[in-house]
Amino acid sequence: MIQAAQELTEHAAVRRRIEAVLSIMGGYGGTYGKGRPLVDALEDVAQVALLHEDIAFARRFQHFAAYARGELFLEILENYYDEEARQRSEEFMRRMAAVGAERAVALVDALCGENPDATAADARALFHGIARSTDHLGLGSGEGGIQLSAKYLKRLQEYGHMEIVLRNLPRPASAEAARMMSDVLADADAGLLAQLLELKARRAGLSALRAAVDNPDSSEGALHACLKNQEWIFGGAYVAELARRQYTPDTILDIPLLRGDGSLHVVELKRANIKDLVIRRSGHLMLGAPTHHAVSQAQNYLRVMDENRQTILEQYGVDTRRASATVVIGHPRYVNESIAPQEVAETLRTYNTHTTRIEVITYKTLLDSAARMLALSSARQDPDPNEEPTA
Repeated sequence: MIQAAQELTEHAAVRRRIEAVLSIMGGYGGTYGKGRPLVDALEDVAQVALLHEDIAFARRFQHFAAYARGELFLEILENYYDEEARQRSEEFMRRMAAVGAERAVALVDALCGENPDATAADARALFHGIARSTDHLGLGSGEGGIQLSAKYLKRLQEYGHMEIVLRNLPRPASAEAARMMSDVLADADAGLLAQLLELKARRAGLSALRAAVDNPDSSEGALHACLKNQEWIFGGAYVAELARRQYTPDTILDIPLLRGDGSLHVVELKRANIKDLVIRRSGHLMLGAPTHHAVSQAQNYLRVMDENRQTILEQYGVDTRRASATVVIGHPRYVNESIAPQEVAETLRTYNTHTTRIEVITYKTLLDSAARMLALSSARQDPDPNEEPTA
């Protein structure tokens, strides 16, 4: 897939990075190379592609890097970028669905044969019993057992795709369900399934972040782990999280994001449990000391980036002259009880109106915004059936 991707770009810098990847892997037909160097090389290809504004190509190599890190099944990767593998996968899914439907019909026939007065409730009870017993089923290795090669055992991962489709079928089972099943398996390609899988992964990532924020003992490291490679949470203005976090000897960024115009955006993370995020002095609300400290830290990062702009641009291809920053800190639930959540939001909004390159937000704001984005994405995947088609 990497060799095929090399033919899809005309940018010399991108092709050079791909050659470096192939070299790590042992060259054409060589021994497959593993480890952190391969992951870094794949992420370098993605970063350079982003700088050339080839978002689709960059996403391709981000997926390759995710597979090399062990975060993505090969079958999922093939469904994205290997047409023949995708067709084989879809054919396998169709056959398995057909086998399952035939077995279901046989079971219903057997039920009716033993009990001519069987009802729909009896049929549901039968299938619920089968579903509960699946943990005890096996392929068997003795006489009469079903034996599959390792190749086909791996194909069972396709059940994960089928589950997403089947989970949303109308219930109870009906002629409409059968029609939808046929239509989905005939028309839905791996791209749609991959989008559904990505939405599922995003929901899981958002839930993990919310759980970490709700835990008052969560450290900055725990929150950072939940936000790694989750650039979508920060909004559509950012196309990717950069693999490199250090651009000068004395500066290590928490989350470096690449904007659509090729400039750098820095995300500085602090704890969610901060009691004096906002304080009241002489009847007025203002930011507390931890917030000012975090903002000063972000200011220093931007100053260093400005001063080293030319060196960073030449060495890493990232433009830091127009860099901006977001400080994510605190949550209204942990602020002093005498200050209401709305007052926290208004105090931060007032502060942000007087700054240009640095914005301060709470984890509540981040979570609420990401949840709205996720709901919007989910709605696009599940359009209103009564909605008129656009011209």
